Amino acid sequence: MAELSDLRKNIDAIDAAIVGLLAERMQVCRDVAELKEHTGAAVIQPQRVRDVLATRRQWAIDAGVDADFAEQLFRILLSETHRIEVAESLDEPAPVKEAGTTERSELDTVACRIDHVVVAVADLVAATEFFTEMGFRTYVTDDADVINAEAGGVTVVLVGPGHNPAVHTQLAQHGSGVQHIAIEVLNAGFTRDALDAAGVPRLTDVIVDAHGHEQVFTALDPVTGVQLSFISRTGHRVPMGSHNVSAMFEAISNIDSEA
Repeated sequence: MAELSDLRKNIDAIDAAIVGLLAERMQVCRDVAELKEHTGAAVIQPQRVRDVLATRRQWAIDAGVDADFAEQLFRILLSETHRIEVAESLDEPAPVKEAGTTERSELDTVACRIDHVVVAVADLVAATEFFTEMGFRTYVTDDADVINAEAGGVTVVLVGPGHNPAVHTQLAQHGSGVQHIAIEVLNAGFTRDALDAAGVPRLTDVIVDAHGHEQVFTALDPVTGVQLSFISRTGHRVPMGSHNVSAMFEAISNIDSEA
């Protein structure tokens, strides 16, 4: 059996090769930007973006890589490509970037991105129509009162009042609006411990659903009005269901009733 240190060396070598390929790709993107500038071609070409996403998804499937994961990687690459095309036309020089550092906080070590935003709405039908008209794909979860709205890598979870008393309480106290922001982390349990060490009030322990979503919620911060959750996707890559969202509202309701 290979030693862990040898396997890590292999990973380091592969990652170095990936960075090299990224540099090569970005240089080609600069060449494309220069050509577009001379020919007057549009910076953003939607059909090309759709073609790239479709073909890369298929390449990922053929290679045994999760297609959703691959699509998100290429969306990031496409976003960086667009940034480069625009930045190359700016007069001011690019800022000098520093090398990475291992001196990171616990959260800075494990936080990845905003995973989704949960919005409580008094009128679920109207809210769904609003997001649909913008171009989001909307679909019902395992709970008819919880709708996922997705566009590319952006997910907004709409929660209507339905038959959940906790949601009714939330809407009565705060009205429609963002209920919490979910940040993807490498490990929810590690993040919970880091929050505790930092003295951050938690609303819940780690909540685990049948699909492998591990999520821990903080209490509402009275200064900023921000409520956060930290989610680690340790199971299959499936959309957010209603279990974690319902647990969140119920936890809030229980705390309010005990206050």
